Amino acid sequence: MTTNSVPSREELIRRAAEVVPLLKDTAEKSEESRNLADESVQALADIEFFKMRIPQRYGGFESDLTTTSAVLTELARGDGSTSWTAAVWTISTWIAGLFPDEVQDEIFSTPDVRVCGILSPTATAVPVDGGIVVNGKWVFNSGAKHSHWNTNAVILLHPEHGPMPVMTAIPLSDLQIVDDWHTAGLRGSGSVSTVATDVFVPEARVLHMGPVLQQKYSSEANRNSPIYTAPLLPTACSTVSAVAYGLAQAAKDAFFERLPGRKISYTDYAEQAHAPITHLQVAEAQTRIDEAGFHALRAAGLVDRKANAGEEWTLEERARVRLDMGATCVRAKEAVDVLNTASGGSSIYNHVPIQRIERDIQAINLHGVMHPNTNFELYGRILCGLEPNTHYL
Repeated sequence: MTTNSVPSREELIRRAAEVVPLLKDTAEKSEESRNLADESVQALADIEFFKMRIPQRYGGFESDLTTTSAVLTELARGDGSTSWTAAVWTISTWIAGLFPDEVQDEIFSTPDVRVCGILSPTATAVPVDGGIVVNGKWVFNSGAKHSHWNTNAVILLHPEHGPMPVMTAIPLSDLQIVDDWHTAGLRGSGSVSTVATDVFVPEARVLHMGPVLQQKYSSEANRNSPIYTAPLLPTACSTVSAVAYGLAQAAKDAFFERLPGRKISYTDYAEQAHAPITHLQVAEAQTRIDEAGFHALRAAGLVDRKANAGEEWTLEERARVRLDMGATCVRAKEAVDVLNTASGGSSIYNHVPIQRIERDIQAINLHGVMHPNTNFELYGRILCGLEPNTHYL
């Protein structure tokens, strides 16, 4: 185990910005193969991205959520699928830091370890001597083909205590990968399914979700690290919000890269940039981008502030992070929609980024946890004095 100097937030953002051109160049390749290009994964390793949410005692940076979100936002300006998969890796790597220390010793012994995972408990397990045996399937497993470990939720069918949700840490080598990722959006994320068939998981690699959702984690060594005192759902929701915010910025970049010299067909506007409709469109898009950024940054800032202060979370604060995630998604999509509409018929070609950005932001807005309407309803319930209708807070 080693410690190393931790780069500043500004340095990590600068590194992310440097790989944006490469991610743009490989985005179409990732789409065609329905999996991240090896060059994209190597670029993340080269900028030491995989160290950001690893404990410092293993040579990691223990980056806070504001820093992590800023880096993910920058990566999304290059490719939404890369940023999305990177976000999943940071969430799952952080979850690995909640397991007992001996489990972390095993996971983090691999250089540039990549951990993916699923929060939805779609598999089941039964207790056996020394652990549990897992069977079942998890879909939407982003980055699985490039990952070493899977942190997946499971329903433990306990004969005495009844069904209970647990989180497991399973090597990808113990699972079957089903290449079923044929989608309209985030095609490059390789969000395939993984299947467990009578997979034995030692007891140390099983976390009971009841204590986890109450911020009672199993690691002793990470107990005094602020990032490992944060709650699971606000951490995860804030992380993926950064991808939506970055895609909105990517749409703006893509639009203005193509704007010089473009005309508006079947009009006398020889320059699209001279048309009042264009001025209204880009102003509206920028407003939506700014609003998306407000919500994404507010959520990350709240998680960091409360973690550093050691403050308890209120129910309203937890629901507000869900609200911020939903607002980030819908405002980012509105911005992309405006710019996509303004991009003209030639933008439907595969080599033009705006059409891919449009499909990616649509996919994010359809995500079960990220869906704006679901999150707005949840926050509204809390404001109206009702109990939440979900455990995902």
